[in-house]
Amino acid sequence: MTTPTAPSPALQSLKGLRLLSLALNLPGPAALMRCRHMGARCVKLEPPAGDPMQHYSPAAYSQLHEGVVVITADLKSEAGQKALHRQLAKTDVLLTSFRPSAIEKLGLNWKSLHRLYPALSHVAIVGSPGADAEIPGHDLTYLADKGLVPGMELPATLFADMGGSLMASEAVLQAALRQRQGDKGVKGVRLEVALSSAAEYLALPRQWGLTQPAGFVGGAHAGYGVYACRDGRVAVAALEPHFAAALCAAAGVAASSLASLQSAATRAAIARFLKKQTRAQLDALALAHDIPLHTMA
Repeated sequence: MTTPTAPSPALQSLKGLRLLSLALNLPGPAALMRCRHMGARCVKLEPPAGDPMQHYSPAAYSQLHEGVVVITADLKSEAGQKALHRQLAKTDVLLTSFRPSAIEKLGLNWKSLHRLYPALSHVAIVGSPGADAEIPGHDLTYLADKGLVPGMELPATLFADMGGSLMASEAVLQAALRQRQGDKGVKGVRLEVALSSAAEYLALPRQWGLTQPAGFVGGAHAGYGVYACRDGRVAVAALEPHFAAALCAAAGVAASSLASLQSAATRAAIARFLKKQTRAQLDALALAHDIPLHTMA
């Protein structure tokens, strides 16, 4: 019996970096969480009313802010501005999720920031890039605009927000890399991350046709899809030839060529077979015959 391999320790790629966040709700705090996991020292300034996430999902707020130093400050007040600039003076990267007009009102436009703190970098999360950053929107509208809301149901998760948080943490890494690779007097940079751009990136497989109904992972390939079983559903992902052959053999389908896997007859035969099986039987089948599938209630 082999000993399981221990998980790799998290690389502390941002150790020594001080990150200040003013970002509320989900994308900013999610990016902050990832940066903290990479070793950054994370501080967050919240308004007196707190982060809305704290009120509508305390569990999410708690996980997102574990290990984060949270300070309350009214940035519209003189005392709050002083608290902000005390933090900025010792910050490497500032993270925000305001619209440009709000940034201006807070005196945090890039020209002013760069003059006061030349080494500071600013990662700005916005809804849409450039001039469209003032247009209001949320995860759902960005996904809808990129064709990722095909029916009447809400998406299973907040794809644009979470994708945007990954892009924001990537931008923090870019800023940190610039600081560490540059000369001692290296200047900070401003990087903009748009949630609509995150949605656009996530939509590329659909744009390429891969997840359209006629695409291989959109419904055309009988070995890739969601089927009914006796007591639930089963997600089957038998795309590679050896997986598809194992699935067809189990289902009693004679041919498993690429052409046959795109036929309605093959799909119907696989559907009939799976409909007769329980989740437990399919779990055992997957284990015994190395078929990539996952049963669901």
